[in-house]
Amino acid sequence: MSRFARAESARISPATSCRLLLAIIGAASLAACAQSPVGRQKADLAGTGRQAAIERPHRVAALHPRPISRARVPNGDDKRTASHGVASFYSDTETASGERFDKNELTAAHPSLPFGTKLRVTDVSSGRFVTVRVNDRGPYVRGRVVDISPSAAEALGMVDKGIANVRLDVVR
Repeated sequence: MSRFARAESARISPATSCRLLLAIIGAASLAACAQSPVGRQKADLAGTGRQAAIERPHRVAALHPRPISRARVPNGDDKRTASHGVASFYSDTETASGERFDKNELTAAHPSLPFGTKLRVTDVSSGRFVTVRVNDRGPYVRGRVVDISPSAAEALGMVDKGIANVRLDVVR
């Protein structure tokens, strides 16, 4: 094979060289975006979990109920308001505490209170209340502060409505 014939067979076609050039430009632009100050700011905000609060503080406040104080849970007859928000009721087969769910017990699911904490759940519109024991985690619906068992929902008179505006007070 002559020298000229080898050079002809090693030549890259124009379509292949165009694809190669586009791939290099795309990779370079992605690398530039990853190192831009805007990309680093977004990564920093995502790491702290405060991105939504910075972008839209008015919506975040409307969607999330007042947070529960991280102070110790009071003993005895001390009572304090834990939070206000929307309660719903649910049924499950097993709870996060490992207990079997019993719809006839006065129990509740709360996102952060310790298992065994007693809560007084008061319907703010009717004034009816029920004391429940936290034995599960939840609710997993945005804007809700507690899920209660069907028997607790019946005691509050919220079975027909499905949800109710409530005040939570930690009893023990």
